[in-house]
Amino acid sequence: MFTILIVEDDPKITAMLSAQIEKYGYRAEQVSDFSRVLERFTESGADLVMLDVNLPNFDGFYWCRQIRSVSTCPILFISARDSGMDQIMALENGADDYITKPFSYEVVMAKIRSHLRRAYGTYAAKQEERTVGGAGLLLYPERFTVTRGDQAVVLTQKEAVLLEALMERVGRVVTREKLLDLMWQDHHFIDDNTLNVYVTRIRKKLKELGLEDAVETVRGAGYMLLPSVAGEA
Repeated sequence: MFTILIVEDDPKITAMLSAQIEKYGYRAEQVSDFSRVLERFTESGADLVMLDVNLPNFDGFYWCRQIRSVSTCPILFISARDSGMDQIMALENGADDYITKPFSYEVVMAKIRSHLRRAYGTYAAKQEERTVGGAGLLLYPERFTVTRGDQAVVLTQKEAVLLEALMERVGRVVTREKLLDLMWQDHHFIDDNTLNVYVTRIRKKLKELGLEDAVETVRGAGYMLLPSVAGEA
């Protein structure tokens, strides 16, 4: 698992960045003592650094030089300072990228993944977020989100498990027993109607993506995600 060190003195931004980083399957570490940034970098074993410009004691340019003197890991600046000169100084002091605030967390994560791939090659590719595709949908099981084109809906954990099982067998029946086993360790204590409730929820969320009647009930067997709903053969 890759470790990303956040060097940012705004606790709200640090918390939000940490949540996004961990949501994508990476480990987030933070700096609390801004006089020990280089030591914290060494202790954390960070594979990538997110670094603000305005910091207590010494600015981000200083710490970028210190980190660069001992490591070639990617360093990405995040700063409200958006002048061309600040960006030039960041690059000349050893940074790999410069992101201005306010920023999109999706863009930040895309840049993080890109720099990890560039720095660590095929190993980074293997650490990419797992996705499941089928019936015109793209499911992100680790962040409980399913997309169709540029539309997205958020799922609960159990909804994501249910949809993943259906997407992995598009056009084929997934038995009720199989779904119950995946969703609950001891499904013998689960009311028989509970699975029906979750299937209804999935149908509603797929409808939000423009897919009507996407999940078919196969009486006496289970459920099936229809490929035809997305125009697949």
